[in-house]
Amino acid sequence: MQIGIVGLGRMGGNIAVRLTRHGHDVVVYDRDTSAVEKIVARAEAGRATAASNLADVVAKLNGPKKIVWSMLPAGEITEETVMSLCGLLQRGDIVIDGGNTYYKDDIRRAKVLGEKGIDYIDVGTSGGVWGLERGYCMMYGGPKAAADYIDPILAALAPGIGDIPRTPGRDEGENLDPRAEQGYLYCGPAGSGHFVKMVHNGIEYGMMQAFAEGFDVMYRKDSPLLVEDERFSLNMADIAEVWRRGSVVSSWLLDLTAQAMTKNGELSEFSGEVNDSGEGRWTIEAAIEEAVPVPVMTAALFTRFRSRSGNTYAEKVLSAMRFGFGGHVETKD
Repeated sequence: MQIGIVGLGRMGGNIAVRLTRHGHDVVVYDRDTSAVEKIVARAEAGRATAASNLADVVAKLNGPKKIVWSMLPAGEITEETVMSLCGLLQRGDIVIDGGNTYYKDDIRRAKVLGEKGIDYIDVGTSGGVWGLERGYCMMYGGPKAAADYIDPILAALAPGIGDIPRTPGRDEGENLDPRAEQGYLYCGPAGSGHFVKMVHNGIEYGMMQAFAEGFDVMYRKDSPLLVEDERFSLNMADIAEVWRRGSVVSSWLLDLTAQAMTKNGELSEFSGEVNDSGEGRWTIEAAIEEAVPVPVMTAALFTRFRSRSGNTYAEKVLSAMRFGFGGHVETKD
């Protein structure tokens, strides 16, 4: 298939390259012309075409349906892009938003585009800077027919079943989508994909915070505040490594933590000033609307706020994990 990719940052560029590796053709555009040139050079020969603006992207797409994937930060730039595409595309075409958009914005945009007969699909995309090789876990929503139409695109981006053991009894389960085992899932109407991804990120906040706090407790076990025979000098990198081997807390987040600590157990290259992408806040807002208690995720978000006015080893662990999976640079000045 042929698809336009708008936004060639850490994830958008790799999405474009991965698609060309799986036999798809891409028309790529970014406000940074050097980013466009780099992606065309990295893509499979002849499968990536540069575009100079949104109108050029649409003009260079062909086929029965024109498909454009926006991979931009949530907010004004995505709003402008989607609304511009609404004016450029025709009935039956498809707009995909794969960024971290607030799901209520998806619902609103889908209605606006739907009035013109353009299908809007929101794709919550997880995989960070590793997605090019590992593939992307995707949760998506929108009109079912349009979602089925772009299935070859999503299948190419997804990681596939790989070497992860199958969940026992899944073959006998009713109403279970086989695509979930491949790493992508149709969640329902517009907004549902980003809603599921939003909650995913809220959970991520809590998991990261638990690791960060635990390592901080161990890091400070040699504190002079303790009686001398209760002080331990513990090696953080070795602890992270041994936990990776058969422990019930083994995970990709722990893998990334071990990598960072192996390079520098003090994590001195990280400031510990931890940003948030907005999805943690939105998850908590949704929980409030539903009267669902989420104390862990709330505490994790508030800790990120506090980290920006002074931080501890725990926040450096959080910074190291964010850099590991997403390339988020939070180094000292």
